[in-house]
Formats: sequence, C-alpha cells, structure tokens
Amino acid sequence: MRIGELAQRAGVSTKAVRYYERLGLVQPSRAANGYREYDDGHLRAVVEIRELASTGITARKTVPFLECLELGHEHGDECVSSLAAYRDSIAEIDRIVATLQTRRAELVRRLDEGASRTFEKEPTMTDYTTLPIGLPVPEDDGAADHLPGTPAPAIAFTATDGRVVDLAGLGSGRTVIYLYPLTGRPGVDLPDGWDAIPGARGCSTEACDFRDHHDELTAAGVSAVYGFSSQPTDYQAEVVDRLRLPFTMLSDEDFRLGDALGLPTFAAEGHERLYARLTLVIRDGVIEHAFYPIFPPNTHAQQVLTWLQDDPA
Repeated sequence: MRIGELAQRAGVSTKAVRYYERLGLVQPSRAANGYREYDDGHLRAVVEIRELASTGITARKTVPFLECLELGHEHGDECVSSLAAYRDSIAEIDRIVATLQTRRAELVRRLDEGASRTFEKEPTMTDYTTLPIGLPVPEDDGAADHLPGTPAPAIAFTATDGRVVDLAGLGSGRTVIYLYPLTGRPGVDLPDGWDAIPGARGCSTEACDFRDHHDELTAAGVSAVYGFSSQPTDYQAEVVDRLRLPFTMLSDEDFRLGDALGLPTFAAEGHERLYARLTLVIRDGVIEHAFYPIFPPNTHAQQVLTWLQDDPA
C-alpha cells in the first residue's frame, strides 16, 4: 500500500508516518519506480505508535513495543521490555505529579497567607479548590426521576453577564444547566457541618471541571452551559471572574425553578433552603436528561461529556 492509504487506515497523517520513518520505527520497501511500499506489518506498527501516544508514551519510546510485535506477539506489551517501558512512563508521571503537588501546596500556602492578610476573620483559609477525603456520598432518593420529558418552564433568570435567560426560549440544541447549592470564596466560612451533608461540598471544583471541559462540551453539541444557584447575581459574578469561567451563571434567589419543577433542596446553617446538586440537559424546550445525585462533583462535567458522546443529538 502507498503512504496515503496507510495513514488513512491507521488514523494518522502522512506527515506522522514520515516522522516515524525518520525515527527508524517504520521502514518501508521501495518499488521499482522508487515509491514507498507498506504492508500490514507497517500498518500494525503505526497503529501501535498512535495508541501508545494517547497514553503519553512518545514515538521515540515505542521501540520495545514495536520489537515485541516483530517477534510475533499479538500485542506489543507482551514482552518484558514493554512492561519495563510502562513502568518507566509511570515513574515519570509520578515525578511530574509529585512536582505539581509541591507547587500546588506552595500556591495554597501563598493563597492562605494573602487571603488571611485581607480577611482577618479567617486566619486559616479553607481550601475550597479541592475535595476533602471521606466526604459522604449522596444516595439516589428518586427526587429527580420525574424530570426527563418535562417541558422547561417559561421562567426568566438574570445572568451574570446582564442578560435575561428564559428557560423556555433556549432554542434548539442541547443546553446544560448545572444546579449547585453555593460556592465558597476566600475569606468566607462555609456553613458549619457543610462537609457532613452528602453532596454539598465541591461547587467550585464542579465549576472548574465545566470550565476545563467547556470546549469539549461545545464540540459534543452543547449550545450553552449555565451554572445555577440561589446565590445573588453579584456573588455569582465574582465566582465567574475569579475562576475565569467561560460561561455565565443564573440566579434564582426565590427558588422559582425549584417550585415549578419540584426540585430537591436542603437546609444548612444560615441557609433555610439551598438547591441540591443536579444537572439538567434541556433539548428543544424539554428536559432530556437529569443527572442526580452527583458525586464526585469535581469530575461531573466529564460525566456529562461522556453521556453526550454516547447519546449524540
């Protein structure tokens, strides 16, 4: 086969194939007319390189796997040298993770110091950007079972960018609205016992996960993402700015949506009523899917993304 056919069947570019040749990983034969010729063995090698690249193993480090295939093994990781390459890659990742954890700890320390100088009431800052170990896992009490198939109510909410968003007028396509109880901010204590309430902790981490996967959600067919809570718009706007969110949030201080749809809520110290964590996927004016309960919140956007990819519009 020619290079174009090889690249197409392997799911790579011709430029990538030529790069593998320069590295000596793929060595085609030459026809009488001088054209490169590739066989199924070359195709298998290129596919192996591509799949290993998805794990972070660079083309230069795929030699043990390719040699294993050349020895007649069905899989490139059936040889001792391949397993050693896996271990080396894992060790490298462990070093990177350790370095990042050290950097993160220093940043948290600096955040703690800076915020404590500004907010005297909280000398020891709560690290709201991570989830504590041992949080209670919420159980499905069936409080959202009735939502799929329900029309989105004609209720308008003020967004953090000044727009008014009517849920019945979202237009065609899919809109993701994730409801959360409240977000913490530097210098402001979370309610006492907050971490003991199943599903309460993690609003900032959830927002960051939707931020980090916003482009992928859009690529999966989502026309808009909204955060949604009962906190005031100005409070939400600070969160959008501080976390650099690429989407807006909607404020519902009077729980109009909760009353219209019968959404689950709960109480906490200083808060008579808060929204339980729940995500709605609205398509063509109807609630298509409801995620509930949600745990852990720091990977929930990825859960939504997987669902969208498995069930394209």
